[in-house]
Amino acid sequence: MDLETLTSAMYDFVESKGWLADDSPKRQTQRNLAISLVLEASEVLELFQWSEEAESPDELADELADVMLYLLQLSSLSDIDLGEAVMTKLGKNYARDWSPDSQSERDTETSASSQPRA
Repeated sequence: MDLETLTSAMYDFVESKGWLADDSPKRQTQRNLAISLVLEASEVLELFQWSEEAESPDELADELADVMLYLLQLSSLSDIDLGEAVMTKLGKNYARDWSPDSQSERDTETSASSQPRA
């Protein structure tokens, strides 16, 4: 199934619940969707607490679907073509140096750049 079909089905559901209305108590803002995305991702993680595998593949599928639904909605609301964003990010990742020495250098640079300047 393609992302366009999934996004359309997601919007059909959200619309059916009235969550797109301006007066909805569950306003579909970028902030609210980002928070919900992280909360759902935490529910995926919870399935692995104290275990190397999820006990229930069905529960895992449900939680992964929740994550994807929020991701689709957030990307759509943000005018981001998720498929294109994934391919662009993969291109950046292919070009990235993943060696341990490179990571140490990036950590040092990040740490130095986050220090307050006098």
